[in-house]
Amino acid sequence: MTIIRPYGDTTGDGMVQLSFTLPVPHDKRAEGAALQLAGKMGMEPALLVHAKPMGDGFTFFVVYGKVAHLVDTEQVQVVERDFPLLSPKEVNAAIRRRLRRRLTVVGACIGTDAHTVGIDAILNLKGVAGEKGLEYYRELSVTNMGAQVSVPDLVETARQQRADAVLVSQVVTQRDAHLQNTRAMSAAFREALPAGKRPLLIVGGPRFDELMAGELGVDRIFGRGTTPREVASYLVHALAGSPA
Repeated sequence: MTIIRPYGDTTGDGMVQLSFTLPVPHDKRAEGAALQLAGKMGMEPALLVHAKPMGDGFTFFVVYGKVAHLVDTEQVQVVERDFPLLSPKEVNAAIRRRLRRRLTVVGACIGTDAHTVGIDAILNLKGVAGEKGLEYYRELSVTNMGAQVSVPDLVETARQQRADAVLVSQVVTQRDAHLQNTRAMSAAFREALPAGKRPLLIVGGPRFDELMAGELGVDRIFGRGTTPREVASYLVHALAGSPA
């Protein structure tokens, strides 16, 4: 089956759960507004299952209801992994054999983004989800610039380090700050370095659409749940070639 609908209590019943916040104090009128919004979004009937004040003048809601929408899985567009997932040993061997030098990586959180959890998970030795970060790989030279790095400083550091790849993490997404920062970063690298001298530009974060790499001017976007091993394998695929 390629045509599917949500599952709640029974197969194909179309039941979904939705949470949101409205800028109104919690009362009966607020609950009615939440149900009206759910109805306009196609949930019919909608049941209010949770409502809680969230500070002065805001209320958090959870609603449960039925939708009539269907999804055709054959029409879903995603970015499939087009490179083999390598072990640290295979990554190091490929870099030694193909590049005959260490592969240089510079990472940062740019703009006003102060959330370093993502970039640290990929770069730091401790890594994430049982995988060690890129600092663990002997054939990778890693510079982690940390948080709130300006785009000019990132470009200059990448130039000084002769970076093969630049990794940027963006968690703050208010007013599409992550998209604006990424476009500014890619434009700065295009202006500062000729095409053959530019490093690979990679961005990651929970709110990025992996299909937007070309639109944002970067080479690759990694989304939620990405591990250091995936990033290392991609670097080998893009810059050193996969092991024979």
